[in-house]
Amino acid sequence: MPPKRKANATASTDVAPPPAPETKVTRAKRVKIATPATLPSQANTAEMSESEAQPEPPTQLQQSELTASDAVIPTISAIHSNMKFVGPHASAAGGPFNAVSFTTKTAGQCFALFFASQRKWDRPPLTEDAIEKFKKACAANNFDKRHILPHGSYLINLGNPDQEKRSKSLAAFLEDVRLGISLYNFHPGSTVGECTPASSIALIADGMNQAIKTTPDVILVVENMAGQGNVLGGKFSELRQIIDLIKDKSRVGICLDTCHLFAAGYDIRTAEKFDAVMKNFDEVVGLKYLKAMHLNDSMNDLGSGKDRHDFIGKGKIGIEAFRFIMNDDRFNEIPMVLEVPVEPKTEIEMYQREIKLLYSLVGTVPKLNK
Repeated sequence: MPPKRKANATASTDVAPPPAPETKVTRAKRVKIATPATLPSQANTAEMSESEAQPEPPTQLQQSELTASDAVIPTISAIHSNMKFVGPHASAAGGPFNAVSFTTKTAGQCFALFFASQRKWDRPPLTEDAIEKFKKACAANNFDKRHILPHGSYLINLGNPDQEKRSKSLAAFLEDVRLGISLYNFHPGSTVGECTPASSIALIADGMNQAIKTTPDVILVVENMAGQGNVLGGKFSELRQIIDLIKDKSRVGICLDTCHLFAAGYDIRTAEKFDAVMKNFDEVVGLKYLKAMHLNDSMNDLGSGKDRHDFIGKGKIGIEAFRFIMNDDRFNEIPMVLEVPVEPKTEIEMYQREIKLLYSLVGTVPKLNK
């Protein structure tokens, strides 16, 4: 069961997360399983019955073999001690405000969305009415802006040295960040084989600096990439180089995609290996810049350079990486968005299953041996 959003919360970034209870459950302690309960704002949407409650959590071996339909829900105390916010990449068909109702149907506690088609340049500008409906829907359902992660178009490439093409990318980028959001996630870009990585990184940072000037507080969240071809961002050092060129560093962050990490050669398949990767991230980039996660397994092997997402625990990464995430404090209080390969006709049910599985991992990991 996910953490409850405060009933009197608003969409403001000033809203504090719900306090942890006095009795906390450590990561090393096995937790009893509570009867699943719907959230106050989701009373008719989270499809979890009381019959799903189990008297005792499975062993780690059993847990790693769970199917989504077998997933169990940990106690409120275990969840509050973790403060994990998991949710879908929501459909915004018909308007951004529809992404909110989509998310509540999945029992998601955060969400991502595209404000326009991610694969077309032809994009009608969002009307003030659409923007206002989106904000009201978020407030009515107690979604904090810190847990909403709009995603930029896949066509945007701020690192393209071609002036005309880069101008088109920058225009779309600036259109998105003006919408009163707190976070904006995007792919850094590519040299397209026409310039050096250093030159392309300078162009990316320049575009980001321009966007920061036009908006009062949005944090630009650069996504790590899979390391394929001329695409930048597959190495922590490249992410750091972008940050170094941002004038106001309070306005930049990083989103780590687990599939991209693995494809780029970062082995995260065990708690010990994932811990080492995160220590490396802290040394090279800085943990303070971690603002979001994309949770995806990988269809391809370590270091493949291929960006092919799989369902949680079903791919080459395996369930233990996600168990680590759901029990490590470095991932607290940030949006963690699923980007698994759902099917349009069953995407609500698929996201429900994946979210439920992830929350079932809370409280099942022993502390690392130091």
